[in-house]
Amino acid sequence: MEQSSPLYQHVVIVGGGAGGLELATRLARKYSRKGLKVTLVDREPTHIWKPLLHEVATGSLDAGLDELSYNAQGRSAGFKFQIGQMQSLDREQRCIHLAPVCGQDGQMILPGRELYYDYLVMAVGSVTNDFGVEGVADHCTFLDSREQAEQFRHTLLESWLKTSNTPDARLRIAIVGAGATGVELSAELFNTARELSAYGLSKLDRQRLEVILVEAGPSILPALPPRISSAARHELEKLGVSVRENTKVASVNEKGLVTDTGEVIEAELKVWAAGIRAPDFMQSLDGLECNRLNQLVVQPDLRTTEDKRIFALGDCAACARTDGNGNVPPRAQAAHQMASFLYRHFRKILREEALPAYEYKDYGSLVSLSRFSTVGSLMGNLSKGSLMVEGRLARLVYVSLYRLHQLAIHGYIKTFLITLVDRINWVIRPRLKLH
Repeated sequence: MEQSSPLYQHVVIVGGGAGGLELATRLARKYSRKGLKVTLVDREPTHIWKPLLHEVATGSLDAGLDELSYNAQGRSAGFKFQIGQMQSLDREQRCIHLAPVCGQDGQMILPGRELYYDYLVMAVGSVTNDFGVEGVADHCTFLDSREQAEQFRHTLLESWLKTSNTPDARLRIAIVGAGATGVELSAELFNTARELSAYGLSKLDRQRLEVILVEAGPSILPALPPRISSAARHELEKLGVSVRENTKVASVNEKGLVTDTGEVIEAELKVWAAGIRAPDFMQSLDGLECNRLNQLVVQPDLRTTEDKRIFALGDCAACARTDGNGNVPPRAQAAHQMASFLYRHFRKILREEALPAYEYKDYGSLVSLSRFSTVGSLMGNLSKGSLMVEGRLARLVYVSLYRLHQLAIHGYIKTFLITLVDRINWVIRPRLKLH
């Protein structure tokens, strides 16, 4: 082995979300046999596409069937996987420190470890931002992980069972934040109510389910064009969702939400989906520049401003758009594009050559209202506007976004087989995960 070859180096990627997993897979497949070592780090043993967590939370998606093992993917693609939470960074030694891993009983099963790198990619994604609102952490559910989504699903099923067997009772669910997650969850809850009736909870119909969607701004889906926001609101109100715009939550307690005007919005279940921020540990990464959302500030080529050997992509990166319209938005398509950018220019990175600026391309946005409808826009990067789509065409494009993610990590043959199995499961398995 010729140690002088630029390929005999170690790339550590922290975060196995859409961007991190795709980058690790593609780099390993192309370069691992040429001497490049790729290590993926994540605190969870499995991956699930984050835009699907609202379906896991309502039981529409069985995460056990859809999740992907990092170890299995590593064996297939050629990268190594290390489970653990990143604790700190030593830029001088080019080393990251991983916290010990404990089992369900609290006992340590893996000690703290050190990983030395030649190049480091931070792709840890984001968590929900509670904006310091009193009571949110104690009384609201977040949908940042599979574990949180599964816990909400169990609570939801128990609440539905209790309500269905109590005469004249209603189940009230409040969702704070009318971005894509909040809107899609609102619709998915009504789909779950319909399906549960078919599975024996006949006393609980949609008339006994009340979903309140609370948004501090003047309209739902504030990042999307007004005509899409209006179409989505119309569909939600047809389902029975109570949309509360211009409503700011000042605190949360056991009974419900307290607005800044003193109004109490009562709810048995409360979900907080208002805004994002990067994990807190990002603030203390050995002098790397962060913004107020804990995101690492990066240059146009995705290198951090303080260290040319450290990159950031996806939701944890604060990357200015080349068109001057603020930062790249925290969307799955942005993480995918950033991962593709680094993969495409990786030889230049190894040769320490200058990289072009990453240019975000907005291909539009789609919001799935469960089985009821899908609305959105395509070709959002067009200077003359975008094409609004609804119904079956929009649903087809929405599903294809997930298939594109699967193509990036599995390839064509395996993705085709996965799609076939999904169709078979649609026929032979229950519509909801009921246990």
